[in-house]
Amino acid sequence: MFYREAGQYKTSYAADQALFPILQDRIGIAAILLIAFVVVPLFASDFLLNSFLIPILVLSLAAIGLNLLTGYTGLLSLGTGGFMGVGAFACYKLTSIFPDANIVLLIVVSGVASAAVGSVFGLPSLRIKGFYLAVATLAAQFFLSWCFIRIPWLYNYNVSAAIEVPTRTAFGIPVTGPNATSVTRYLVALSIVVAMTWVASNIVRGRIGRTWMAVRDMDIAAELIGIRLYRTKLLAFAISSFYCGVAGAMLAFLWLGAAESESFNINQSFLILFMVIIGGLGSIMGSFFGAMLIWGLPIVLRAAPEFFGVTVRAATVEHLQFMVVGALIIFFLIVEPHGLARLWQIAKQKLRVWPFPY
Repeated sequence: MFYREAGQYKTSYAADQALFPILQDRIGIAAILLIAFVVVPLFASDFLLNSFLIPILVLSLAAIGLNLLTGYTGLLSLGTGGFMGVGAFACYKLTSIFPDANIVLLIVVSGVASAAVGSVFGLPSLRIKGFYLAVATLAAQFFLSWCFIRIPWLYNYNVSAAIEVPTRTAFGIPVTGPNATSVTRYLVALSIVVAMTWVASNIVRGRIGRTWMAVRDMDIAAELIGIRLYRTKLLAFAISSFYCGVAGAMLAFLWLGAAESESFNINQSFLILFMVIIGGLGSIMGSFFGAMLIWGLPIVLRAAPEFFGVTVRAATVEHLQFMVVGALIIFFLIVEPHGLARLWQIAKQKLRVWPFPY
């Protein structure tokens, strides 16, 4: 009744293959963007921005990067945290070399270094796949974590061996450092995520995305129809690592304000992987759903007992988080392997035929 395609005719292939072919979708996306860009900066508190919204944006972008590789190409990676760290340390070096450059540009360009490193560690995918590829990317994670600690040049020989984010501006407005406001950092992070999400959506719907999905479904058949596996897989690693690198730079410069090697360890890689599994493999929207659930769950678990006047220790909340996340992963793997994104698609389909039976 409220979500129907009746009367919305398509007169060209371009209109039929549009990113949002249904009018209701376009209105919904416009409303979400209006709220995100206008309403939230006006009314959201610093706590909400720093503890919830900015982390979700950063983690969603990293989940999109992993989803492009695992969900669309079928190549399992456990090195997401390491690739995020490459982007963060590359951005730190770029700010040292080009102190007057636009910091937003440096954050995006830092993904290039991560893409180069990801392509190198993606070379084993030409010979191995499945569990063995996961082990190879896990080795990349440990090697990169070692580099973040043992190569002082990466952190400018700081005694703390950590990234110390300086104050940098974009168009004269402080974006990073102690002088940058939460609203400014949120708007910059939101703009980057929206732009890169739009690019990723067009990539997966185009020729590159179709080749990725062909390799994912059956790589031998894909090679027989003329798809070059080595080029397709390396491109998937490069683009995925690029997104993870930009997310890592945003984590250090727009979220935490500082970072060290522990910020990009194996736990970060598993966290992003859980977001992709729960949100939905092969779904851009699922990356956002997974990030919101995984990151918002501890906040809910902390706030719920206090709402009822019950005091719960932080360690107990952490244990509960592990238990709930583990249960959710098992549930979705058994009941709905396509995650929250599939449940969202089912709900939309029911709305399209409501009030008639599905």
